[in-house]
Amino acid sequence: MSKLYRFFEILPGALAWTTLILAIFLSWYRPVWVALFIIVFDLYWLFKTLYLIIHLHLCFTKTNQNLKINWLEKLKSDPKLRIYPNDPNKIFVDSDAFVVWGRVYHLIILPMYKEPYNVVKESFESLIQSNYPKDKMIVVLATEERASPVNSSELSYGASPEAQETAKQIKQDFGDKFFKFLITVHPEDLPNEIPGKGSNQAWAAKQAKKEIIDSLKIPYENILVSVFDVDTQILKDYFGILTYNFLTCEKPFNSSYQPIPFFNNNIYQAPALARVVSFSCTSWQMMQQIRPEKLTTFSSQSIPFKALVDIGFWHTYLVSEDSNIFFQCFLYYNGDWRVVPLFYPVSMDTNVGPTFKETLVNLYKQQRRWAWGAENIPYLITGFSKNKKIPSKVKWRWAIDLISSFYAWATNALLIFALGWLPLLLGGDRFNITILSYNLPKITSTLLTIASVGIASSVILSILTLPSKPKWFKKWHYLLYVLQWVFMPVNLIFFGAIPGLDAQTRLMLGGKFRLGFWVTPKRRTIEN
Repeated sequence: MSKLYRFFEILPGALAWTTLILAIFLSWYRPVWVALFIIVFDLYWLFKTLYLIIHLHLCFTKTNQNLKINWLEKLKSDPKLRIYPNDPNKIFVDSDAFVVWGRVYHLIILPMYKEPYNVVKESFESLIQSNYPKDKMIVVLATEERASPVNSSELSYGASPEAQETAKQIKQDFGDKFFKFLITVHPEDLPNEIPGKGSNQAWAAKQAKKEIIDSLKIPYENILVSVFDVDTQILKDYFGILTYNFLTCEKPFNSSYQPIPFFNNNIYQAPALARVVSFSCTSWQMMQQIRPEKLTTFSSQSIPFKALVDIGFWHTYLVSEDSNIFFQCFLYYNGDWRVVPLFYPVSMDTNVGPTFKETLVNLYKQQRRWAWGAENIPYLITGFSKNKKIPSKVKWRWAIDLISSFYAWATNALLIFALGWLPLLLGGDRFNITILSYNLPKITSTLLTIASVGIASSVILSILTLPSKPKWFKKWHYLLYVLQWVFMPVNLIFFGAIPGLDAQTRLMLGGKFRLGFWVTPKRRTIEN
């Protein structure tokens, strides 16, 4: 590891801790400075919140419009679609549009570890219920050898006897429903790998390339790869809208394709705090869809197979493979890479543990793993130092955006909700008798009250995005789904800033403090 790489591993945590320590020290030494800073910062946060809420509503409107379109019919009837692979930029006009879109194969990779059969089964059922031709789907169930492997006469299918049985049952139930179906087993302890989703799906993609794609001589340009968490359930038109965007976007082979994660599979079984955390993540991803220039890949996503082969597949030594793949492509293609927002949802599980206490622990670990995406900062900036073809202004913009986003993750909520009152507590008598001291709580409270319009918007949209209600759901339950948002400050601090600070501190310290890949347990109910 180079000194430059290590410096940028240290930087995010150092910036966050310096800010928090200075906030405490200056609240005692220069309380007026801190009070003025808090007012200015709260104003900034207010305007940014209103700005993002506008984006949230725009995305919600566009997503609703897309949900009403039959994208398979649109593929069949749209006379202007791209033809490939000979000339990706040529516009092909023909009454028989199937000649074009019918060439697109979808390689669908579902990495699994110890997820129960019913979770995996529901994801496969959603694939079967989609309206895209199944003879254009290559499905890979990517299992792990590690953690008590069990060998059979055919194949060691997974991470445990239960996982092995799940894989066998899935093959029996769904194996003949697609063009090709493959179960892969990611070997344990391969060199230059950490156990995790990235190394598993990289192995799965390479096996699919070897055993199916190269064997059948399917052109790489004709394949889109979708990597879904094994709990991901798609809507029937997902592959229709994905294919349409692939064939009509400006640079189809230099783009990733990002749906919106809705954590709705088990939303009615999840406790209120878990629902708020899930809705907050969905809201953030919706806001980002309207800002494609800032959008990076997250969780379930799609990418051209040609690009995946070009870059050598996912890195197997990083935790945050879902976001890192964007930066891999960005560096490889000299900055000529972007994310195309689909404005279309996929449904995933809300994080639920067997008990409420374990749910809280799981939520914290999940947020900390996502915050470990700060490892992309040293990866990207050291990559910039080696790549002379990317314009300097592009490098600066991405570096500043990435550093500032993780800095905000670890500090904003603490500055707003926890440290904003420090000048009153530490400023002493000289500060507490000033007019500024008297007005500081009023000013900050007023600004935060106005900013709560953002929470109100999230309340409304969270209810509008709920899936079909179970029979036991009554009208008065809506009140509970409104009142749950009182947990928003708790969410921002304990499931936002603190796990973000935790992850950046571990990255800063390095060594034994580094995080490995933590697999989010999949559970649909919680014990009382």
